[in-house]
Amino acid sequence: MLTINRYEEKTKEDALQKCLSDLNVREDDLYIRYTETEAKLFKSKKQVIEALKKQDVIDYIRDYLKNISQGMNIDIHSEIKEQDGVINILLASDHNAILIGKDGRTLNALQVLIRQSVNIQTDFPIKIVLDASNYKAKKQKNLEYEIKKIAKDVLKSKIEVKLDPMNSYDRRVVHTVIAEYAELETESYGSAPHRYVVIRYKKD
Repeated sequence: MLTINRYEEKTKEDALQKCLSDLNVREDDLYIRYTETEAKLFKSKKQVIEALKKQDVIDYIRDYLKNISQGMNIDIHSEIKEQDGVINILLASDHNAILIGKDGRTLNALQVLIRQSVNIQTDFPIKIVLDASNYKAKKQKNLEYEIKKIAKDVLKSKIEVKLDPMNSYDRRVVHTVIAEYAELETESYGSAPHRYVVIRYKKD
């Protein structure tokens, strides 16, 4: 279970200092959510902090992965780091093909399971990214390479290109790559899982 620590004070600053002192951590070590209590008769509003230790979330995910490892009956080693508000999980196993699955489907399913489990526990918008043997990193690099080739073709021909349906992560990669080209633009169409991206030359 993950523990959310709650503090009420007259100001946000007082609530934050009380929280940091009580938990003996830095602000960067926490996920923090601010709210405000309603004013009642003879009582003024109070500032509320709900804080969750990032290390507690990492430990929770590590235990969750141990259960998955036992359930799949394969040894899974994990490296978990938090950076810029994102928890990055890198998995390694002698059975990486099983972990990744066809077209990364098992890996994506595991990421969804972990995200849902953490969100149910905390209701905090924590971003979690899961990879195994740098599969996603390599896939992204290959996708970026292909999109840059297509971008050059569109710049030359000025004919728009409709890409195959992609998941939201891959579509975001396409949008990011094409954003580097001032003369090109992208637009997504359709509904998941058939949503796709069109790359086109900007009209004068």
